[in-house]
Amino acid sequence: MKSIVVVSSLTGNTLKVASAVAYGLDDNLEAVKVEENPDVSDYDLVVIGTWIDRGTADAKAQEFIKTIKNKKVAVFATLGAYPDSDHAKKCLDNISKLFDSSNEVVGQFICQGAVSYKMIERMKTMFPEGHPHAMNEDRRKRLEEAKKHPDEADLAAARQYFAELKAKLEA
Repeated sequence: MKSIVVVSSLTGNTLKVASAVAYGLDDNLEAVKVEENPDVSDYDLVVIGTWIDRGTADAKAQEFIKTIKNKKVAVFATLGAYPDSDHAKKCLDNISKLFDSSNEVVGQFICQGAVSYKMIERMKTMFPEGHPHAMNEDRRKRLEEAKKHPDEADLAAARQYFAELKAKLEA
């Protein structure tokens, strides 16, 4: 199965995960940055990696996703929220809905990743106290935890997930 991993990364977190995903699919595979606008027509599986922006793929990834037709696709993402949260699940669903209906979404993976300093600073002033997205103690703790990710366990989980996905698709 010929696969390609295309990634959009802001802070480098998603790029780290992309390398693990690529290795899980084929130990000779390298991730390609979305800015290179690769031609995916000759691939059986197209894997898109993105950082989460406002509950979905970032703008660069969204534009690339729109170009994909008639493929098996899988997505992976990094976000500041906990990966087992309802928000994380909703983000993956939002990304999957971006694909043209001619595609088949065959896999989804998400892990925590550090939030950019610039975004954290904006979050501190963007929302008034009491707003659901306002900076509070729980959010501060989550952002501190996010700074530790993706870690080796996250990367190992990504490698394993995509190695198993490939095996399943080839069976």
